[in-house]
Amino acid sequence: MAFRQSELVQRIVIGVLLIAFAIGDIWLGGIWFWMLATGVGLLMLSEFAPLVGATEKERKLTLYALCIPLGVVAPIAAGMSFMALGALIGMATAIFITTRRAALAAGLLYVGVPVFSLLWLRDIPGDGLMLALWALGVVWATDIGAYFAGRGIGGPKIAPSISPSKTWAGLGGGVMLSMLLGWAMNRWAGLPAELALASGGLAVVAQVGDFFESWLKRRAGVKDSGTLLPGHGGVLDRLDGVVTAAPVAVLLAAIAGYA
Repeated sequence: MAFRQSELVQRIVIGVLLIAFAIGDIWLGGIWFWMLATGVGLLMLSEFAPLVGATEKERKLTLYALCIPLGVVAPIAAGMSFMALGALIGMATAIFITTRRAALAAGLLYVGVPVFSLLWLRDIPGDGLMLALWALGVVWATDIGAYFAGRGIGGPKIAPSISPSKTWAGLGGGVMLSMLLGWAMNRWAGLPAELALASGGLAVVAQVGDFFESWLKRRAGVKDSGTLLPGHGGVLDRLDGVVTAAPVAVLLAAIAGYA
């Protein structure tokens, strides 16, 4: 019991520090948020590559390839544009031609698209800060709600062969906390009502990302994608929900009238 309590405290402390650091960079925006997104994206890809069987040489080559589109979207360069997306697709194609590993090439899109999505949200004039915080906040709320509801209530597992710890109660807790976040941001931060209502659905999308990464790890025979974050595993372990939620958040924002 003492071990579990100490592990929980460690998870909470590290989690709070990570969220505070992310909020600070999102608040600053511009080059600061780009640097954070770039660094995190490269770490995620570095952890993804071994999960699909890439060699060390292939991992480094893929990281170099991702640096090109990430450099294109820098505020001091071209910034966010369709050209940047074309560069990302081009680099993914080049990695496939070079390595003949379709999964590794897909990894550039797996990491690059959500990074671009968050940068696009943050760059929206006027409401960019709110929208970026909403997209990430829903993922955080989903993880927190699912963690405590899953352990407090338990019950039937969703897909034990993929992720033995995920329960329907946990999913419900994540959805409920995400809906509460959407309501609070609608009331006090001006988040459009349609996005607030969509928060629960976005929470489900985030869980899909969590399950997909769990499947990748199970397929690779590892427990965590990395060891960088004490009590949390790797960077990809903490941001697997962002991978799926961020692009969908962009689509929802576009439907809500942001372009």
